[in-house]
Amino acid sequence: MGSNDTNRNENLAMLVNKYSDMVLRLALSHLGNLADAQDVCQEVYIKLFKHQNPFNDSEHEKAWIIRVTINTCIDVSRSPWKRWFSPLEKIPLPNAHKESMEIVIFVLKLPRKYRLVIHLYYYEGYKTAEIAELLNLKESTVRTQLKRAKELLKEKIMGGFDDDH
Repeated sequence: MGSNDTNRNENLAMLVNKYSDMVLRLALSHLGNLADAQDVCQEVYIKLFKHQNPFNDSEHEKAWIIRVTINTCIDVSRSPWKRWFSPLEKIPLPNAHKESMEIVIFVLKLPRKYRLVIHLYYYEGYKTAEIAELLNLKESTVRTQLKRAKELLKEKIMGGFDDDH
């Protein structure tokens, strides 16, 4: 193995370590299923390994990984072979605080489009314009989805999940 191969492998290992939690959380937010989220992680790492062009900077790198993760999640959710194995309540979450875990469970029960904008806005720290670019949406659409997601979360947190109030 040459010096370039060693450097490339070390760089790939660094990128996987740097973004593994983010990729898994994003895939889990999108799919709501740990088994599928783990499959997406593997696919993203394979695509990262095959990616030949250098990234302009760390923001370009992160945006590329998020975009690939979202596209891979879309592919998985459209697959006719897709199955849901884990109920949302049984997903192992890294948070130790009960209140935080409850909020994450509420977020995971939102419709997919709302889970994505909530995750990117609150957990990854993106602004609405950046989310719009990542998801190929208008910024006004992202703001509307964020507003509706917050309203749904507030409603769910205050009133529970029963439809008969």
